[in-house]
Amino acid sequence: MPRVGLQILWRARERGEALSGVMELVFLGTGTSVGVPAIGCGCAVCRSEDPRNKRRRCSIWIRVGDFSLVVDTGADFRAQCLDAGIERVDAVLISHAHCDHIMGFDDLRRPTARLAGRLPVYALPETLDVLRRCFSHAFDPNPPMPGYLSAMGVEIGGVFAVGPLEVTPVPVKHGHVATIGFVFRAAGMEPVAYVSDVKEITPDGMAALEGVGCLILDGLRDRPHPTHLTVADALEVSAALGNPPTWLTHFSCELDHAEMEMRLPPHVRPAYDNLKLHFPEN
Repeated sequence: MPRVGLQILWRARERGEALSGVMELVFLGTGTSVGVPAIGCGCAVCRSEDPRNKRRRCSIWIRVGDFSLVVDTGADFRAQCLDAGIERVDAVLISHAHCDHIMGFDDLRRPTARLAGRLPVYALPETLDVLRRCFSHAFDPNPPMPGYLSAMGVEIGGVFAVGPLEVTPVPVKHGHVATIGFVFRAAGMEPVAYVSDVKEITPDGMAALEGVGCLILDGLRDRPHPTHLTVADALEVSAALGNPPTWLTHFSCELDHAEMEMRLPPHVRPAYDNLKLHFPEN
């Protein structure tokens, strides 16, 4: 089964060619928890004029036909929806309960206003506990008034279906908070993995990632970090999986986009906000 060609997708996007396929994935944000530029930082990347160095908190938007889902809703979520043109969200996946991944949750009100029922929110039980405490109004079975976000927690315990997608959770270690990544499968398309926050991928997690056609992975910075992969660590994970086309994300301001492009191997590229990937049929 042929892999999705990273360079083909890259060149076509740069030329502005129309791309079609089974699934579209949009990077809503590729930054670390404080975003880039960071408040109070005057480093070269924070002062950079390169728009690829402007990074909101990590999140992605996936569309398959008329079905739309987002992974994580950080503090920048409203602005991300406006920039990307998100008008409808049918489901939400939350990777973990850190603030930079959940604090825009209430902004789901508008893109879910036309849903016939409650918004399904898929997360680990520990993550759902935090969401229910922080956004109790959204999970209230009797919303106080029309227009409020109406959510339904769905505990992730294994492989699950959401819309036309089959989703496999990827267990990872990321500090002391329960965290997962995701592998997305759609009919006629190679699996696509998204693991934005990770220090170590468990053996079960590596097994879940076997055979992915595209890997999107944490690559915070070059210096070691207690809860995130470095760029070198991410390259090792990619190599262990057979070097599939790989996109790095969740960058700090210690990494300059253009410099990363020059030094990364051909199968690896730095993602950036509003980058769109299209995954064709096999």
